[in-house]
Amino acid sequence: MKATRVDRVRESLADDILSGRLEAGTRLDEVSLARRFEVSRTPVREALRELAAVGLVQTRAHSGAVVADLVTARLTEMFEAVAELEAVCARLSALKMTSPERYRLEELHHHCGGLVRHGDAELYHQANIDFHAAIRVGCHNAALEDAMATLRRRFSPLSRIQFRGEGRLADSYAEHDEVVRAIVRGNAELAFQTMRRHVSRVQQAFEEYTGALASGPIEAA
Repeated sequence: MKATRVDRVRESLADDILSGRLEAGTRLDEVSLARRFEVSRTPVREALRELAAVGLVQTRAHSGAVVADLVTARLTEMFEAVAELEAVCARLSALKMTSPERYRLEELHHHCGGLVRHGDAELYHQANIDFHAAIRVGCHNAALEDAMATLRRRFSPLSRIQFRGEGRLADSYAEHDEVVRAIVRGNAELAFQTMRRHVSRVQQAFEEYTGALASGPIEAA
């Protein structure tokens, strides 16, 4: 999936926020950011809007956007929504996926395994996007697919940072393996439970990694 200018700005700002390079309360000026990323203010404004939707940015009257405190209800709500809706996608995929779609899902899963062996967190993040997109498509529900595409795009920075945790790539791959097995076997209830458990573990890994912010900035990997 090709990254857009909005994606690039959103991912970079999220990385700065989650790594501690941008502290809570820091003002995010659209003009300065547009100059930094060599884009117009439009993709910057959209990126800030999406970061606000997941709780990384706050919009304040008369002062614009600022970096939010990471301990927010919005972050918890985002993980909760992704866990439930992704689980529904997995359940429907177990029931509706065609044979070629199941084969494609297995291919993407094996590709992720190769990236784990190489320890490439950034490439794994990109492959992870494709993996989850394949499950969305496989659910054959246009309304759910559209809703999850938007939610996943906003969720991407939270998912990305957790892959920097020690051993997280291997753990993520093992969790994916449980999901794939359930879907390929057509076990809808197991697919639902394994996917929901997977997203819960993503949240746990995210909180463990970003929790170190309390004792100082986390160095980027």
